[in-house]
Amino acid sequence: MTDGEKVESQDPLSLSGGEGPAQEKSPGEVEENKKRNGESKGAAAEKESFEPPEGGWGWVVMLAAMWCNGSVFGIQNAFGIIYVSLLKEFGSPDDEDLRFKTAWVGSLSMGMIFFCSPIVSVCTDLLGCRITAVGGAAVALVGLLGSSFVTSLGPMYFTYGIVFACGCSFAYQPSLVILGHYFKKRLGLVNGIVTAGSSLFSVVLPLVLRALLERVGLANTLRVLCIFVFILMLAGFTYKPLLPQVTISSKAGRRCPPLSKVFNVKIWKSVGYCIWAFGIPAALYGYFVPYVHLMKHVEERFGKDVNKEVLLMCIGVTSGLGRLIFGRVADYVPGVNKVFLQVASFLVIGLMSMMIPLCNIFGGLIAVCLLMGLFDGCFICIMAPIAFELVGSQDVSQAIGFLLGMMSVPMTVGPPIAGFLRDRLGSYDVAFYLAGIPPMIGGATLCLIPWVESRRKRRALKSEGETAQSMLEHKNDSKCPVEDASVEKTPDPESVI
Repeated sequence: MTDGEKVESQDPLSLSGGEGPAQEKSPGEVEENKKRNGESKGAAAEKESFEPPEGGWGWVVMLAAMWCNGSVFGIQNAFGIIYVSLLKEFGSPDDEDLRFKTAWVGSLSMGMIFFCSPIVSVCTDLLGCRITAVGGAAVALVGLLGSSFVTSLGPMYFTYGIVFACGCSFAYQPSLVILGHYFKKRLGLVNGIVTAGSSLFSVVLPLVLRALLERVGLANTLRVLCIFVFILMLAGFTYKPLLPQVTISSKAGRRCPPLSKVFNVKIWKSVGYCIWAFGIPAALYGYFVPYVHLMKHVEERFGKDVNKEVLLMCIGVTSGLGRLIFGRVADYVPGVNKVFLQVASFLVIGLMSMMIPLCNIFGGLIAVCLLMGLFDGCFICIMAPIAFELVGSQDVSQAIGFLLGMMSVPMTVGPPIAGFLRDRLGSYDVAFYLAGIPPMIGGATLCLIPWVESRRKRRALKSEGETAQSMLEHKNDSKCPVEDASVEKTPDPESVI
């Protein structure tokens, strides 16, 4: 075969891109390919180039998210008031495990909020922030309203501890994710303002709950709280998404993404995130203990007439200040070094928990609660910014979801263990001493994250440099043979005729 015949035989393939008649496709197939491959890639590219407006409708979203944090965690943080009422309403003097059983109501509720978070993150990715938040608030409303009609602890475990808490979980997490659609440069400050909502409610709700419980009783008090949850459902309608939703379909006419796309396993390839996701839960085994048992401890130590609600107000006030102050400070702390703020928070929270039994005067207990609230606000307000730094904006929803899910175990088991120790030992002292140890251990673990991340970045830069050098050398090596081949072909123009 001559050179001319070779060229002639290759022309049809070269014009068709390397394929014969199989390359031809009907207009319907072409359109399906565009839908299957083009749309998701285009949406992903749009996500990468997306710049948040840093305001506008985002301020309305911020206020709605603030109400969400306030109504969800304000009620949870004020459970100490409800806890005392539950002991009187459903308790029996002959029950030796009364505090242990009653603590499970609030503990199960707080734990379920975090336990549902991985599922909530998937629903948020698939359905969007608005649908997830509104649906969750509706479920929470049903659970809280149902709790107002129960007459024993058993049904309360289900209505308040599971239904109400699961609904709160679905309403809460989208309020964190939606902020990334509207803010980037101000994200730390905005998160501080949003999470300050729970502090504001933690200041007001103890006084409101005490007045309501004295005047209308437990059942009607829970019905009044339903108004807060109804407003939460309306607030969810403001979550207008700006980032495009990537739709992945495996077959024509189906919207069933593969399991690997539903559950984002890529985040677990980040060593820094893995340390964070295990260090935070390790620190939280004693975190919720003061919120549940502090009121009863004060009543036993200083008498029933003391104004114990002031302590929750102190935690709420300084927690709000901490979220605003440290939220702004976090904007000036570069990269994953923000985690050192959480390390300091856990060390102080652990120390203050151990100081509670040592306070023999009420003023000392107020000072402890002020410091505990300040650094509690620091810990909470920088959760989302650290997640953004570790995994990026595209994966932050499930990163936060899995973290909150892992936090559910320590948040659930801590208060019942403290109640069990009180029932057996006759005092809360040992419970508060032990509650201070996990935050210190977990906080020390988080110190590894900046070192791991800086090492990863150095490796990435080194790998990129070696790749670029290799490509440059390959280009230089392949340049000479190409030129020699062109020189050989030039003197024989007749070979292509």
